[in-house]
Amino acid sequence: MGFFNKILAALGFGKKAEAATTQAEQPATAPAEATPAPAAPVVQAIAEVDVVSQLEAKAKAAGGKLNWKTSIVDLLKLLELDSSLAARKELAQELNCPADKIGGDYSQMNIWLHKEVIKKIAENGGNIPKEML
Repeated sequence: MGFFNKILAALGFGKKAEAATTQAEQPATAPAEATPAPAAPVVQAIAEVDVVSQLEAKAKAAGGKLNWKTSIVDLLKLLELDSSLAARKELAQELNCPADKIGGDYSQMNIWLHKEVIKKIAENGGNIPKEML
């Protein structure tokens, strides 16, 4: 599992919608050579993940000290994931961060990483406010 997938899992993404299967009713006097077509499974739509509410609740529970809206480190801490430099470098490489941002001044990498993670969460069905994208 890639690091970004851990982020999605911590936010509740990837839970499969339960599928209900309906069975076609057969007439009591069906001809021997006629076989009914199998019914297609009915799949419930997966709702959008309410990322904002989750993260705001976690931030409040943490005493309001973590600013997930601007800090990749705080975002990872709220999700109880490794926020170390090594972990952030791994995530940056996974998300194809430009090489010039991964070296030396890690603030550039962190800014890029936060924007990219927020964008990818939205692409995967998270309700991210437009002003954050």
